[in-house]
Amino acid sequence: MVPFDVYPLWDIEPVRGEGCYLYDKSGVRYLDFYGGHAVISVGHAHPRYVQRITEQLHRLAFYSNAVQNSLQKQLAERLGHASGYPHFALFLCNSGAEANENAIKLASFDTGKKKVLAFSKAFHGRTSGAVAATDNPKILAPFNRTPNVEFIPLNDVEAVEQKLKTGEFCAAIIEGIQGVGGILLPDDPFLQQLSERCRAHGVRLILDEIQSGYGRSGKFFAHQWAGIEPDLITTAKGMANGFPIGGVLISPAFKPLHGMLGTTFGGAHLACAAALAVLEIFEEEHILGNVADMGALLMNELRALPGVKELRGRGLIVGIEMEKPAGELRKKLLFEHKIFTGAAGAHVIRLLPPLCIGRQQVSELMAALRAVVENEKTLTKQPA
Repeated sequence: MVPFDVYPLWDIEPVRGEGCYLYDKSGVRYLDFYGGHAVISVGHAHPRYVQRITEQLHRLAFYSNAVQNSLQKQLAERLGHASGYPHFALFLCNSGAEANENAIKLASFDTGKKKVLAFSKAFHGRTSGAVAATDNPKILAPFNRTPNVEFIPLNDVEAVEQKLKTGEFCAAIIEGIQGVGGILLPDDPFLQQLSERCRAHGVRLILDEIQSGYGRSGKFFAHQWAGIEPDLITTAKGMANGFPIGGVLISPAFKPLHGMLGTTFGGAHLACAAALAVLEIFEEEHILGNVADMGALLMNELRALPGVKELRGRGLIVGIEMEKPAGELRKKLLFEHKIFTGAAGAHVIRLLPPLCIGRQQVSELMAALRAVVENEKTLTKQPA
């Protein structure tokens, strides 16, 4: 048996990580400016994180949700305090897609309706309901196609009103910042009006903060820049620094009933220990302050980079839309300068580094970017 070949793979195998760096089998060091799809929040192999998991593993890794688990209560309390949502409840699961599935399910239970409003270029996951709300026909199997999801343009208040006034929708789901779509930001006034329109029409607002949340934008959740309070917030990627976990933050308006949601592995002891370690490191190392400082520095440096068509993002979720296709640029960054970056379409370089990056790492990235861009400019000017 071999792995099912669904991933295009770079010919690199990281075997060790430390802070903002990865090391391959030969000991070659790589700067991580992608964080494994925004998953690495507090750095690779952080001592506090490793200690917390190791100690828990020696005690108990897993038991079912049919028994008391005080780690879940500790995590809910600490996350509520850190995020500014102490009055919400927490449902734990295993991934972002699962979090979105459960959020949609709650909205449908609550309203008795079945339609979901989503937005152009959205990405909400690859399981059945989540992928149906994802604007990418290439990953949508016939089984997943449903009339229960409708898409409208981002930042179009009139389109929101036209859809919601039909009274058919249980929820509107939107990313705090669209990641896979190209680091596209919903305008703050739009989010405010979306929240108002949902409330006026009895529609539940779901904020997908799986990529944009957990401090990545400089606030705990990206929607907090707009000063709104959604009904449901989904989280996953940076939540446990690589250990699989997801969660739904649920407003007090929802009444829990035994059996309405469930999971086998969600909220297990080891997962909770990993997530608690992340929140402890956030507080002790002032991670949000570092995101604000390094995000401002990075954006300021990138503004002077030649060949940039548009620069988008907040904090340490950054999209660099190049005038030319960016694939070759990313390849040179990786193989010539040993720097991991991400992509979002043909022209966009996606930066999602560990939230603990410092000035040295920003300088390394910028030196490499300038070298690659200047080299391409020189080659373009050479006569044929």
